Amino acid sequence: MAKLTKKAKVLAQIDRDTLYSFDDALKMLRDNASKKFDETLEVAMNLGVDPRHADQMVRGMVSLPAGTGKTVRVAVFARGDNAEKALAAGADKVGAEDLMEDMQAGNLAYDRVIATPDMMGVVGRLGKVLGPKGLMPNPKLGTVTPNVEQAVKDAKGGQVEFRVEKQGIIHSGLGKLSFSDEDLKRNFAAFTDAIVKAKPAGGKGKYVRKVSLTTTMGPGLKVDLAEVEGA
Repeated sequence: MAKLTKKAKVLAQIDRDTLYSFDDALKMLRDNASKKFDETLEVAMNLGVDPRHADQMVRGMVSLPAGTGKTVRVAVFARGDNAEKALAAGADKVGAEDLMEDMQAGNLAYDRVIATPDMMGVVGRLGKVLGPKGLMPNPKLGTVTPNVEQAVKDAKGGQVEFRVEKQGIIHSGLGKLSFSDEDLKRNFAAFTDAIVKAKPAGGKGKYVRKVSLTTTMGPGLKVDLAEVEGA
């Protein structure tokens, strides 16, 4: 009962209409966090774009300086020296036609799929398999590259993909609550800065309209847009 009372007190302090600084929002989310598992700090950004129009799409990659706190499983389509480099960099699975057949059989437990340019003839046959899961290698995202070694290191080291949803919202995890305040703030700054810089040519009016922070089990708190560089 005491735990419920404490949580109720914390929730009572939260005003859903107040604009919090990042530091204040993080403190309140920590106070309300579960003690049973390490929750993830998550950010959501409402943008003034309509992704149904190609010139208003917001998509890319950003490296979170403190990492994500998650284990990222990476599959790489490569042959020869590139295959060896990918394995040495920490790829979980490397192959060519054999990897394609494995994925066609339903083995898709990966967070990132990377390919060298010469392998796209093989990877192209997996469009209907990888596409719906957002795993299709894409040169614009750096997942089709001759430098698979660096691509694997980036994926394992805290690089995350962002893509605006139909409602104009982008969301991402920023790390675990076990991270230090400084590390979470660095990740927040890197992520929001990347979104601001990715403003599409077709966007009209105010670009970043709302930013909120939450945790896996916590409430959503609005963040003052002054915290988002360039907003």
